[in-house]
Amino acid sequence: MLATLSQQFRTFAKNECENSSPLYEHLANKIANDEEILNIAAFVPPGQPAPNLLLAAVHYLLSSTTDDLADFYPSFTTTPKPLNEVYPVFKAFVMSHSDELKVLLQEKLVQTNEIRRCSYLYPMMTEIYERHQKPLAFIEIGASAGLQLGMDQYNYDYNQQLITNSKGAFVLSSENQGEPLPASITKAPVVCQRIGIDLNPIDIHNKEDLHWLQALIWPEHQERRFLLNQALPILKSLNLQLIKGDAIKLIKDISRDIHEDAMLVVYHTHVANQIPMALRLELIEQLKEISLERPLYHCYNNLFDLQLHQDFIEHGEIESIRIMERPDGHARWFKWSNKK
Repeated sequence: MLATLSQQFRTFAKNECENSSPLYEHLANKIANDEEILNIAAFVPPGQPAPNLLLAAVHYLLSSTTDDLADFYPSFTTTPKPLNEVYPVFKAFVMSHSDELKVLLQEKLVQTNEIRRCSYLYPMMTEIYERHQKPLAFIEIGASAGLQLGMDQYNYDYNQQLITNSKGAFVLSSENQGEPLPASITKAPVVCQRIGIDLNPIDIHNKEDLHWLQALIWPEHQERRFLLNQALPILKSLNLQLIKGDAIKLIKDISRDIHEDAMLVVYHTHVANQIPMALRLELIEQLKEISLERPLYHCYNNLFDLQLHQDFIEHGEIESIRIMERPDGHARWFKWSNKK
């Protein structure tokens, strides 16, 4: 058990934190060799990524204390102390808060709602709307706080091409390293329904829920924190329907409540890797069954590979519209493709 956990922390440090979070990379590599901390991490339920959840839980607790550990976190100070001094302070904090952490690890979920991922979803949505000329009905699986449900309301900057959908200074910047984006991006799609399904939806109107969402953002990622705070007023003005439950069990019934004149778009990003393989296959079967009654689009990654997919499903048949290379995890860049 601990050997598996140890490897998870090493993989997390190398594959996710390198060149993104020096603090988490350093901590994860140290935790990988520390049985006492791994024993606490073992309280993370199966299916949840232990490194992300443990580090987020520490970040969550740290934000409401005056512990010396905060002096090493760029989220709490503009002049963090050196990394080579952090681990003893980190371990002392974890061991002294072990009971609280164990409760959090059992209650909370990794629900990083990376709003910048809208940057590669938005061009797909504009293209779908232009093709069908029908209002879009969004169903997001693993919606967390539903930040991606407002993607048509955001402004975008693609390689200095500015797309303006709303007043204000809020802009999502992402570099397209692939083929040219479709001309449709200059016109926002009409969205008639915004439904998010999550095992534990985050209510952006709830102070504690918002506190957890902030804790999920890595300490060095000030821009992500800034973007979240800028997006909240936009999201709060929209009619979001967040549903608590298992999307695979609920999605067929929910789809029946979508207006028949709407084009249904089901999407999820960086969620499917937390779903057991048998249930991933079941999700595909559910979507094919829905398509017997109405056509739909399915946009996703991490389902059967790391690539970004856009499929059209009709009469039980899946047509691949495009497959794109794996985008940056926080969507700082992506590689657009105009073909499969």
